[in-house]
Amino acid sequence: MKKKGILLLILALALLLIYSPILILAVYSFTDATSIGFSGSFSVQNYITLFTTPELSQMIWGTVILAFAVAVLSTVLGTIGAIGAFYSKKRAQAVVGVVNQIPVINADVVTGFSVCILLVAVFGFSKDTYFPLLAGQVTLCAPFVYLSVLPKLSQMDPSIYEAALDLGASPAYALRKVVIPQIMPGIISGFAMAITLSLDDYFVATYTKPATFDTISTYVVNATRGSQTTIKTALWALSTIIFLIVLLIAVLGNVKKRQVRDGEE
Repeated sequence: MKKKGILLLILALALLLIYSPILILAVYSFTDATSIGFSGSFSVQNYITLFTTPELSQMIWGTVILAFAVAVLSTVLGTIGAIGAFYSKKRAQAVVGVVNQIPVINADVVTGFSVCILLVAVFGFSKDTYFPLLAGQVTLCAPFVYLSVLPKLSQMDPSIYEAALDLGASPAYALRKVVIPQIMPGIISGFAMAITLSLDDYFVATYTKPATFDTISTYVVNATRGSQTTIKTALWALSTIIFLIVLLIAVLGNVKKRQVRDGEE
């Protein structure tokens, strides 16, 4: 019992160190303090500013729409790539795996700069079209979808797909009705990962975004360098809301998994 208590204490201290900056930010988001470290009275003005400032609303909705568009394209490309590699010969699968690892291992700043040079300088795409931004973030996110789907394909019984073909199903029908349902948890995980990476991305967006558009990450960095105190403190409220949404999704996901596990038992 003593050893268990020590382990729980260590775990509690580790969680406190990890989440204390976010908790401090959340506390200050409900005050009228102009900077963290200064005292202030209770206020919800930061949240009012967040939801009533058109500049902030446009930035948030633009980032969310971009994240979902990137997630959809990345999920489609990553899933197709994983299925194609899984059913290919070992040499082709190894080549695809190595190529897929490049954006994962590579620094984001290198990926963003490379995509910008390729699409804007070489192929002549205008950054005002949003295509370089979309292509850059898909390049960043699709490999992670691939890595989420491939293990589910490995866990799947390959004879199920072959049995569907033997029973007269076309390859497309067997893929849609047999393979996709089996790997759906990996697809969903990859989709969620793509949304998270798109929302979190700074370097790729910095090099590829239009001059008149800001994601949450680029906006926050630029705002912290400016002198608009009300905008800075409103971003504390935005960070708190994002943290609460992520926490809620994580809790609901764990509850659902436990319910499924209990149902199987």
